[in-house]
Amino acid sequence: MGIVPLERALQLAADVDLDLVEVAPMARPPVCKLMDFGKFKYESALKAREARRNQQQTVIKEMKLRPKIDPHDYETKKGHVVRFLKAGDKVKVTIMFRGREQSRPELGFRLLRRLSEEISDLGFVEASPKQDGRNMIMVLAPHRATKAAATAGSNRSREPRESDGAGAAPAASTDTTAE
Repeated sequence: MGIVPLERALQLAADVDLDLVEVAPMARPPVCKLMDFGKFKYESALKAREARRNQQQTVIKEMKLRPKIDPHDYETKKGHVVRFLKAGDKVKVTIMFRGREQSRPELGFRLLRRLSEEISDLGFVEASPKQDGRNMIMVLAPHRATKAAATAGSNRSREPRESDGAGAAPAASTDTTAE
């Protein structure tokens, strides 16, 4: 429309029953737009609500280990980590050091490196191992393909299933014997 005096712009807005909304107040000259401001606010609120609904919550699961862990216990804990990664969750792996173990942080580092190598097909190291007081922490995250498959699987499980009659309750027995 070009540069229009303020009075003329207000008159144009009143003629078409719209609002004169200032879009870029810092521009020279200021930029205004003719629009239904109530409708604009309503639509932007709807978009924000939709964006919040589609937003994905990041879940961080934690697995705690000790440097002197038994092989079977290690495999069990690794199985939990694998399950968490397959579900699309991040995993915070913590190695807790006690007493003299604190003087050997390389044991914890080796254990975390071994774990990251064994689960490399499911996830990657998001935060490399670092010492934090008595603990050593590493964060693992699932690969994008694993995360996408996990969300698709969880959406499928929420869909209602059609009954084929096989799961129907058995018919009531008709016992006609009279005493």
